[in-house]
Amino acid sequence: MRYGFVLDQNRCIGCHACTVACKEENNVPLGTFRTWVKYVEKGHFPDTSRHFAVLRCNHCDNAPCIEICPTSALFRRNNGIVDFDRDACIGCKACMQACPYDALYIDPATDTAAKCNFCAHRVEVGLEPACVIVCPEQAIITGDLDDPASRIAKLVAKKEVQVRKPEQGTQPKVFYLGADAATLTPSMTQAESQQMWSTPTASEAEFARSQARDHNPVDAMARTVYDTPKNRAPWGWKVAAYLWTKSIAAGVMMIVAGEAILNPDGLSFVSTLVAPAIALAFTAITALLLIADLKRPERFYLILLRPNWRSWLVWGTIVLMVFGALTLAWLAAGAFGQPDWIRMLAWPTFIASVGAAGYSAFLFGQANGRAFWRSPLLLGQLVVAAGIAGTASLMAFALIVDSGESVAMTRCIYVSMERVIGQSVRGMLVLFLMAGLVVLAGEFLVPHGSTDSHRAACMLTRGRWRIPFWLGVVLAGHLGPIFLIATFRQDTIVEAAASLLALAGLYIYEHLWIKAGQAPPLS
Repeated sequence: MRYGFVLDQNRCIGCHACTVACKEENNVPLGTFRTWVKYVEKGHFPDTSRHFAVLRCNHCDNAPCIEICPTSALFRRNNGIVDFDRDACIGCKACMQACPYDALYIDPATDTAAKCNFCAHRVEVGLEPACVIVCPEQAIITGDLDDPASRIAKLVAKKEVQVRKPEQGTQPKVFYLGADAATLTPSMTQAESQQMWSTPTASEAEFARSQARDHNPVDAMARTVYDTPKNRAPWGWKVAAYLWTKSIAAGVMMIVAGEAILNPDGLSFVSTLVAPAIALAFTAITALLLIADLKRPERFYLILLRPNWRSWLVWGTIVLMVFGALTLAWLAAGAFGQPDWIRMLAWPTFIASVGAAGYSAFLFGQANGRAFWRSPLLLGQLVVAAGIAGTASLMAFALIVDSGESVAMTRCIYVSMERVIGQSVRGMLVLFLMAGLVVLAGEFLVPHGSTDSHRAACMLTRGRWRIPFWLGVVLAGHLGPIFLIATFRQDTIVEAAASLLALAGLYIYEHLWIKAGQAPPLS
């Protein structure tokens, strides 16, 4: 049994009865929607036309929201309906990033995810969803797609139907009859800063203006003139900061563990005590940022108590815990003067460091709705970022402890870092920065596989964020440190300044990368 919808846009009159019935039946709070109607206008006056699109959860057979949910709060019923358990939701918003159809939202009353669940409570007792019974034109048809005798199965088999974003491979079970392509494809329409019957919020109006600056739609005569408010960027500065702090923690230990493998007799004060202390501090900050970003942070433990083993949020949590445990053991071995323990920990710690740096590539790869984040270069980018962050953090530490009474200690630490890294600290940072430039060039010069990914990249290189990208990331974050190191002779202050620039540039990029990935509209 596979319940699905057919939405006959030839019949739809845009009356919003389905929206009102859904909100009333399911107690949907103001400002949020499980089903909604979008208006799109095409042409030039007087040759214009208006088209409607009823949008909602597609109850996909291959639902990415189920895969990414770390606590299995989203699940599929035996009848094919994708439902949710609000008592298991931790409010991580990953499902919102995974859904290509913008179907999920955070319920302000419960701080948990919610969406259309096909009125499962009605279906269970033999009733149709609320939206179906109120539609005055009978434009909404539901039923079992696996039953060849059902009306919906006959329509899908005999009529020319469309689905939204078939290239995503989600196998949606919401089919459209007579829908104009512009109503189903966000990239084909231009958002308006003013809408009929309503004035968008300041953020919605700014989004429309920025879209006009950044994007020339495929269909220049199509514009969205009525839509519902959206949380277009569920992940903000906390997620960007998490990527940055995780890079520092993983990078520091990746460097010292690599040195312990290559030069087991060269352990120093930095590699045994300073580096693991830095890594543990930033690992703790990373964990706090992740928990703070949850809408229900008091439920974070559910990731471990009821894990969904297909979710990289679960595997990432485990990787961070293993990494933290190994780093703590490394620090303890250094504090008790046990170099043999450190040598035994070298390979496991190096592997865990690379894992901690790179697992986010697989997590963002599960965000089906955000094409820009699913780059094949992301894993390499994250490992290189960890190399930059680790080297720069150790160099910056020399500046932090530098004072009139600690010049000798600073020089001792700096020389120790030379031994830790195995070659010139200056050279190592330059190599990582050059690798970072290569990855950036690959990310933005290689053709992108989708319109949304291309648009996000253009927003960074020549759109609304071009100034912080070129000045903050490329010039100050990469070329600036390389110039300082290449121009000035060895000087702790100059090199620490170069490292701080590299760290600042890395944070700016993570911040812009998170924002750009969420900029293209999903509906």
